[in-house]
Parts: sequence; structure tokens; C-alpha cells
Amino acid sequence: MENNRYSLNTRTLVSGGAGFLGSHLCERLIKEKSDVLCLDNFFTGQKRNIEHLIGIPYFELVRHDVTFPYYAEVDRIFNLACPASPPHYQYDPVQTTKTSVHGAINMLGLAKRTRARILQASTSEVYGDPAVHPQVESYWGNVNPIGIRSCYDEGKRCAETLFFDYHRQNQVEIKVIRIFNTYGPRMHPNDGRVVSNFIMQALRGDDITIYGDGSQTRSFCYVDDLINAVILMMNSRADFTGPVNIGNPNEFTIKELAEEVIRLTGSKSKIQHKPLPQDDPKQRKPDITLAKSELGWSPKVALEDGLRETIAYFKGQLR
Repeated sequence: MENNRYSLNTRTLVSGGAGFLGSHLCERLIKEKSDVLCLDNFFTGQKRNIEHLIGIPYFELVRHDVTFPYYAEVDRIFNLACPASPPHYQYDPVQTTKTSVHGAINMLGLAKRTRARILQASTSEVYGDPAVHPQVESYWGNVNPIGIRSCYDEGKRCAETLFFDYHRQNQVEIKVIRIFNTYGPRMHPNDGRVVSNFIMQALRGDDITIYGDGSQTRSFCYVDDLINAVILMMNSRADFTGPVNIGNPNEFTIKELAEEVIRLTGSKSKIQHKPLPQDDPKQRKPDITLAKSELGWSPKVALEDGLRETIAYFKGQLR
């Protein structure tokens, strides 16, 4: 089934559609005149993320937990439902695993029945604390199966397994992306992720908390770049399933990020060091060769520019 342009005849389901990434995706799909069905149970998603879409004829919001089956007639499914920050996914780790595993089964079952193409938002966390740098899609990862992060890491790994088994056994058209650190407006201010943490601490004048010595590295992809890649992947040729890394290969230490946030906010915050959490990866950087060759995609937004937009958003939330 090839349908490389969205239209009002394209019925698109977005699970986790009121979340950070999901809301940006819904907004983009509406702009492209797709008929969008947004599912969210509002555990971490927020209605204010999609309130500007409510009332648009092409947008429908349904409160639903993907750990339970859902029935609709759809052409495309974007499976984004899952808490994605450590404080949120560790709050109820059993439910986190259920969301990844049962959610994948239910969305794949829907795709099988309706013959819809389905995209799985997987994660760089499938690589664990990587022994290969930068991370390539062929790397199998270094994941602790019984640690405090395992509910998310292993849940997403199992979801990838399910996607490929449904593809091989039932000929479901699948697309799998592995998302690296992404930031931008509509991040949850208390999600515990490093960009939102640093910005909120800087804007409040609190000490900026760095876990460890700050030498661990991350790559930061602005949300607009990420959504461009998601759309390109969904519309790519049928025999390209992925998985494909989506992220910004420019690598920064956590200390460099903190210093940049302080500079851009004009904050008087000081840096405070705390012990490194269990299983926190020391390095995280995507190899995006596959995304470049297959999707013609690479990120365009520089960290400074993306941080300025994100800081402006959080300033608005504090008013």
C-alpha cells in the first residue's frame, strides 16, 4: 500500500498524540490535511498540548489507554504511546512495560485488521549504555534487563521484536525509528529530562543539577527536525522497514549543555553535582548514515536556535 501524500482521505491514528512528540506530529498532520485520530490516556500527555487543534474538523481526540484494544478504520498508525522520561516511566514500571508491549500488540492487531501501515517510535535506549560509539542500527546494545530503567529499555526492545514478527508472520507494513534525545516546546516541565530540567532550574534561579561529573555526552535533536523524519519514514518505500536512527549527531557534554542554558537564559544559577544514577549511559550519539541515504534526512536546527525556542516556551509556562 503506497500513499505518499496525506489527504482528507487518509485516516491517521496517533497513539500518545497529546504528548510532547505526539502533539507536534498531530499538528503537522493537520496542516497536511490528514484526518487525525489522537489517542491518549493523559498519564504524561497534556490537553493543553493539543487544545489549539480541538474544534478543527479533521481532528478527533479520544481518551484511551493502548494497553486495551482499540477499533477504528485507519490507513496509517503512528505508535508513540509510552512515558519517555525516567521519573515518569519509573513511577509505574509495570504499566510502562505493558504500554510498550501490550500497546504494540494492540496497535499491530489494528494494523493487521485494517491493512494500515504502522510506525513504531522506538528509542536510542534500546542500545543501553553502548559499547559502540556512535551507535549504528546493527548494534544490538548493552542493556541491563533487571535495572530501574529496564521497564522502558526492554519494553521498547520487545516492541521492536513484535513489529518485525508481525511483519514476517502477517505481512504488516511496518516502519521502526529509534529516537535519540529530542527537545523543544511542549516538553513536560517536570519530565526529569536534562534539557527541561536545566531550563526550568535556570529560569527559577535554582542550582543546575548535573549527575556525575558532566562529562557524559548526549546529542540533542530539535522537535521540528524529528517530526520531519517521522513523516519521511512513514512515507518511505514499503520495503524499507528500518530500524533507522533519528537524532542529531552533534555531540555535547552535559556540562556544555548546562553552560549554554545558563548563557541563553542570563541566569545566575550555579552548577551542582550529584551522584550518577544507575545505568545512566555515558555516551549517546546516533550514526544517521541510513537516515541520510534512505530518507534524505539530516537535522537542520542548531542547538542554540532550538534552545532559544524552548526557553521562550518555558518562560511562557512560568507566567
